Amino acid sequence: MTEPMALNSLGIDKDPSQTRVVVAMSGGVDSSVVAALMHEQGYDVVGLTMQLYDHGEALMKKGACCAGQDIYDARRVADELGFPHYVLDYESRFQDAVINDFADSYLRGETPIPCIRCNQTVKFRDMLATAEELEGDVLVTGHYVQRLEGPAGSELHRAVDPGKDQSYFLFATTQAQLDRLRFPLGGQSKEQTRRQAERFGLAVADKPDSQDICFVPDGDYASLVARLRPGALEPGDIVDLDGKVLGGHQGIVGYTIGQRRGLNIGGSAEPLYVVRLEPASNRVIVGPKSALARSLVYVKELNWLGPALPADGEGLAVTVKLRSAQAPQAALIRSLSAQTPDRAVIELLEPAFGIAPGQAAVVYDGERVLGGGWIEGAEQVAGQ
Repeated sequence: MTEPMALNSLGIDKDPSQTRVVVAMSGGVDSSVVAALMHEQGYDVVGLTMQLYDHGEALMKKGACCAGQDIYDARRVADELGFPHYVLDYESRFQDAVINDFADSYLRGETPIPCIRCNQTVKFRDMLATAEELEGDVLVTGHYVQRLEGPAGSELHRAVDPGKDQSYFLFATTQAQLDRLRFPLGGQSKEQTRRQAERFGLAVADKPDSQDICFVPDGDYASLVARLRPGALEPGDIVDLDGKVLGGHQGIVGYTIGQRRGLNIGGSAEPLYVVRLEPASNRVIVGPKSALARSLVYVKELNWLGPALPADGEGLAVTVKLRSAQAPQAALIRSLSAQTPDRAVIELLEPAFGIAPGQAAVVYDGERVLGGGWIEGAEQVAGQ
């Protein structure tokens, strides 16, 4: 009887030389090391790089990803290691799915996270489709997150390096996508990756990390939105919770829930924060920190990778991150109804402050990512 073939390092029952690995190459050190590791292990490697901006020209600041220099760096790594490399013209897709969504979200009074939309659309949806066209067995990326096998199949887990963990930005990864994805760097630190880049002699070993929002020049979100959506910087009033005008603004796109600095208003005995944005009336509402407290969070476009959610009762005990830089906090989550499985409500055991629509609520069970959704609203339960 023939013995079954052992799984290779990517968990596939094929010899590495017979396993086609498509590597998403941004031109940075992480994806370059991933490509080198796959090549070193004898896989049939194909590199893919997205071209997102006018053939690598304007819109981005130095250190961004998918710029002209990055495409050159990715191609150079592929040439040096000796595997095929292709550049994908995703400029129009990126404009539609990420940049336009970013601008429209700000006009709705939200605080968007374009990096998640990029992962959700062009990076995983579109690039995975291209990998399938190339007959790739898997798509491999340089993200710092772990894909582990659980009792019910593949699971998404935090990276071992908490300082580099990118699980918050990958909550929208579907189960079908997760089955086809691999993240070789999730089990190591950034320092180890740099050392591997040096071992391989990669020219990008000392290249700086890319910035989070690659298409916003100098971090000036408001100017970009105004250029994409003329009229976005319409002046309006800054008012307190009673409607008293305290000052003026040059467009609500310059504000986010929880903001304290840059309000340029006075006359208050205590610090004031942005409590609410009203696009219809073009008003920024401010108040004391206590007015920011919220204990119920409503999410939409829920992507769920865990056990079925209860639609009533106490809900499932979890932890949740409401901002990428915040620590997870204890909560209960339940589906709003069986008729709306893509919407849920999260009950925080302790109120949180500065919850902004447009941000993501990412749900964890320990180190495992159970899923998450986009915040569409929040409220405070009386008495909490």
